[in-house]
Amino acid sequence: MDQLVKSRKKIRFGIIGCSNIAETSVIPAIKESKFAEVEFIGSRNKKKASLIAKKFGCKKFGDYQDVINDKNIDAVYISTPVSLHEKWTIKSAKMKKNILCEKSLSDSFQSVKKMVNIAKKNKILLFEGLMFRFHPSHKKILELNKKMGENFTFYSRYGFPAISKKNIRYNKKLGGGILNDAACYPIYASRMIFGKEPKKIKCVFQRDIETGIDEKTTISLIFDKNQTAQFSCGYKLEYQNMYSIWNERGSIFLERAYNIPSKMRPIITMQRQMKNKKIILQPANHFTLMIDNFCKQLFSPKDMDDNFNDILNQAKILEAARISAKNKLMVKLSDIK
Repeated sequence: MDQLVKSRKKIRFGIIGCSNIAETSVIPAIKESKFAEVEFIGSRNKKKASLIAKKFGCKKFGDYQDVINDKNIDAVYISTPVSLHEKWTIKSAKMKKNILCEKSLSDSFQSVKKMVNIAKKNKILLFEGLMFRFHPSHKKILELNKKMGENFTFYSRYGFPAISKKNIRYNKKLGGGILNDAACYPIYASRMIFGKEPKKIKCVFQRDIETGIDEKTTISLIFDKNQTAQFSCGYKLEYQNMYSIWNERGSIFLERAYNIPSKMRPIITMQRQMKNKKIILQPANHFTLMIDNFCKQLFSPKDMDDNFNDILNQAKILEAARISAKNKLMVKLSDIK
């Protein structure tokens, strides 16, 4: 890890891709963080880069290559379509830039392995932007869950009303589809709740006939001790964004799980012996918390193997889901190499 990065008061970010989530959530989170600042705005369209830079009071703007060529940049936030993540991760890593990349990292496990290997080779941090995991609601649930006995099953729904088929989520070549876009969230959440990796995966896709993308999916993960995770995700559905845990002594339900507005007070419902108890939490901005966590890892670098293994395990499950859906069979995680 660069000694200069560790000595700085703030991590200087370059933005690669002026997506909606970059403009509405991540760039504002970088501006809000005590540990980060926006140094450079990059877009394929320099006019757009200029407008976004002006909006956020950033003096530097240009294209993607301009961002990684800037010697003052400590880290990049990659917010391109999924199909371009590998390209710009590799280019950024070779320029010794630490990387926060939007989920999902790629649409293949082999691609993610390349990204991890280049990060290791250049001794930089590679971080997958699953921002929800930094919200305090999940830490609270893990604390409550310890008192509820052994988990039996995790259940989740994450879905959205219809969106335009001109949206990149409906573009197969750009990595569109519900698996990369949304199912990655309950996959990660189930791993977080169980504290381990699944053994087997079964996935079913409902594809959009016109574009070929996976428009809806139902996924089952089987862990050891016969513990299971089951969830459904999709477009053209009533909005849903929840997960629940059912175990020996009751159940826990989080009604807003993955995309929690910064001013919202999340509600956890515990049910024990048919009696409900609601716990209302304080608001938090999980995007800012993600940026803070990323920066702290750069200021106080530790062994990054756990982070790399976490990235690879998440990618393995996504790959197993693709294979399962294609071949209509249950896939062992150990078969993904």
